Amino acid sequence: MENESFDKAGAKGICEQHMHRYVLLQTHDGSCVDGIVEHVDDECVCIAVPYCPGEWDRAFLPFGGYGGYGGYGYPFFPRRRFHRRVFPLAALLALSLLPYYF
Repeated sequence: MENESFDKAGAKGICEQHMHRYVLLQTHDGSCVDGIVEHVDDECVCIAVPYCPGEWDRAFLPFGGYGGYGGYGYPFFPRRRFHRRVFPLAALLALSLLPYYF
């Protein structure tokens, strides 16, 4: 982004301009998240983050899993391609548009 102030109102405007686009979001604590902007309100922005294998791919299944399959067979819950993360607008430091290839 250019040298413009990125306050709460400015962050909301920029997030609304990039609605339904693939972006890289950086917060004040230094973390970076890439995903699709799906919702913006006065307090927060919701980002649909792509599914990463190993991060969300397993559920805790005590006693051998659902129905005694031991984690094999039918899954306990359907897998998703995206999961939602919510960030407060006050925590945003930068937002930049990324190329999206499929």
